[in-house]
Amino acid sequence: MHSNCSRRSFIAASAAGTFVAVGGGLNAARPAGIQWHDVREWGVEGRGFPDTEKYFDRLPRRAKGVVRDAVWNLSRHSSGMMVRFRTDATEIHADYGLTSGNLAMAHMPATGVSGLDLYAKDDEGNWRWVAVTRPSAQQMKVSLIKGMRPGLRDYAVYLPLYNGTEYLKLGVSQENRFEPISPRNDKPIVFYGTSITHGACASRPGMPHPAILGRRLDRSFINLGFSGNGKLEKEVGQFLVELDPSVYVLDCLPNMVAREVAERTEPMVRQLRAAHPNVPIVLVEDRTYPQSWIIPSRRERNDSSRVPFKAAFRRMQDAGVENLFYIDGEDLLAQDRDDTTDGSHPSDLGFFNQANAIEPVLRQALKV
Repeated sequence: MHSNCSRRSFIAASAAGTFVAVGGGLNAARPAGIQWHDVREWGVEGRGFPDTEKYFDRLPRRAKGVVRDAVWNLSRHSSGMMVRFRTDATEIHADYGLTSGNLAMAHMPATGVSGLDLYAKDDEGNWRWVAVTRPSAQQMKVSLIKGMRPGLRDYAVYLPLYNGTEYLKLGVSQENRFEPISPRNDKPIVFYGTSITHGACASRPGMPHPAILGRRLDRSFINLGFSGNGKLEKEVGQFLVELDPSVYVLDCLPNMVAREVAERTEPMVRQLRAAHPNVPIVLVEDRTYPQSWIIPSRRERNDSSRVPFKAAFRRMQDAGVENLFYIDGEDLLAQDRDDTTDGSHPSDLGFFNQANAIEPVLRQALKV
């Protein structure tokens, strides 16, 4: 049981759980009777490289000075990382710190930029959403959820999309069981892309299409989306080839103009293929801009990048490059195009629709 002082510290309630920001981070007093577990002790999924400057970085420290500074800075975000555990607790706590005090963006809420997103497996073994934090400070001590019905079940916590994670500890009552679940050793799906792959503008870290597809396919994934900077660059490619994926998904067109597409698509595929002769590679066109029906320049922007992209795909097919797949941009969003936040980045509905478009191709590539 919590003391009266501890109970008073949990001051903001919602149907999804109870949340509070507490100053002091690691040195702040924690609720009495809670056993805390540092997730670094058993590992998080979505870390492609062990030799990172900070634990929750997405590229190795060796990438600093090799990739452009913008890519390096964005690689410090924990997008796509997820930690799993098993407990019979009826309340789950978290203590975590963020690298930046910029908790939200004008078009993306703090829950997605800086939040923790909790899922659980139901009695049928399906992943179901449970709770999300509402970040209000750079260091947060939160009750993720309370009042759950008793039972031992698996949980997953997705980490912040557009902020870095300094530390994360999960807590349950000392009277409850807590079993860490190690990261899966399956070959991950590797996504390399733009702000959309990165997660803009999902309302929660579990809602971008890589996370949705990870749950649907029951596979681990690595998110290498770099907002505004997914450009099929060979400097990034040299780190992509170090991974051991089940499939590569290349989704960079929204950040590239026609000249870049023509110059870089085939070299990137051949760079990956040289290191991984049999790994499927999925090429994804840019999504159709919702305003393209009324703003001609938007339609021209889509068309100009798609023409050289598809031409490169066909040339490689004709040259005998195998296990190469292609997804049309017209299919990524709903036909009414009413599923973006700002005319570019998907809303949660947009990510759901994008996952629907990509899933059949991934299943074909993975033969599942």
